[in-house]
Amino acid sequence: MVDLGNQYQHIQEEIDTAVLNVIRSTAYINGPEVKKFQESLQEYLGVKHVIPCANGTDALQVSLMALGLKSGDEVISVDFTFAATVEVIGLLNLTPVLVDVDENTFNIDIDALKAAITPKTKAIIPVHLFGQVANMEEVMKVAKEHNLPVVEDTAQAIGAEYTFADGSVKKAGTIGDLGTTSFFPSKNLGGYGDGGAVFTNDDELAHKLRGIVNHGMYRRYYHDEVGVNSRLDSIQAAILNVKLAHLDEYNAARLKAANYYSEAFKNCEKIETPFIAENSTHVFHQYTLKIKGTDRNALAEHMMSKDIPAMIYYPVPLHLQEAYKDERYKEEDFKITNKLIDQVMSLPMHTELDEEQLEFITSSLLEFVNK
Repeated sequence: MVDLGNQYQHIQEEIDTAVLNVIRSTAYINGPEVKKFQESLQEYLGVKHVIPCANGTDALQVSLMALGLKSGDEVISVDFTFAATVEVIGLLNLTPVLVDVDENTFNIDIDALKAAITPKTKAIIPVHLFGQVANMEEVMKVAKEHNLPVVEDTAQAIGAEYTFADGSVKKAGTIGDLGTTSFFPSKNLGGYGDGGAVFTNDDELAHKLRGIVNHGMYRRYYHDEVGVNSRLDSIQAAILNVKLAHLDEYNAARLKAANYYSEAFKNCEKIETPFIAENSTHVFHQYTLKIKGTDRNALAEHMMSKDIPAMIYYPVPLHLQEAYKDERYKEEDFKITNKLIDQVMSLPMHTELDEEQLEFITSSLLEFVNK
């Protein structure tokens, strides 16, 4: 699904130099490379504050901690996503409220969001799934109407842009009160280990976050917040700073591969290619098809038999996961999610796909669906 080895070959000299510089400096934790990456990412995103942390899940957790939510407060997010998004809600003894998604974008359904708000609702976490920004103009309208903070889960969409009705453009993760991301190696901007970050334009939240990720300390051995130990190490920061300079190039390569796929499948009635909303770019963290009129699972097995990864993200919705089952949830409230889990299939998507590989992947898939 991801070819990190070939990607490394193209930037090997830059990466090796950056890593060796950190090793020679011995500044492994909160060293100058972390500050350098933080500033570079702030400039790239056009945001005032980037607070690096240990991973994307921590980024979500510390964001909710910074908002000062209380036990039992409800946080709305989507049913069709990776568990980390709601995992942190449970860890903080908050109450997750799962809602359905839009059938085209796979992102939060605005009507479902509106219907889920109660007096106990205290935050919204929209997820920019697979690389496309959720309908943030409408999310922010709902949030403003109910005076709710918004935490964007941008783990799969860093670099994507959202255009508002007035023509203004913002990067994913910079629209809500807080944005979070992951630097897991397979991400569009991935390190060579774990890493994450929180983004915000709010000075007060930024200050609080910087303390929370460092044991609640603003001054050494003085603990003003209940914090955690969640820091991006200097080697990862150095690697990410090299890769950040290539991020737009990487996203362009993903788009080129996605366009090849979509062109190859455009006349096949059994395949629905990814929808791209007019107000969002798509950075294709995943290229996800909807398979109709043929056996999706058998197709995935066919692809794997040819050594082509074909992944199903996500086979079980969160409301049916053992950890998150709740009598509050009714199946009729998740009609789209329940349909998608039987249809979706993701193809290899990364920066190193060449035309020969793309032709093999597409012809192998069409061989099965057209038989």
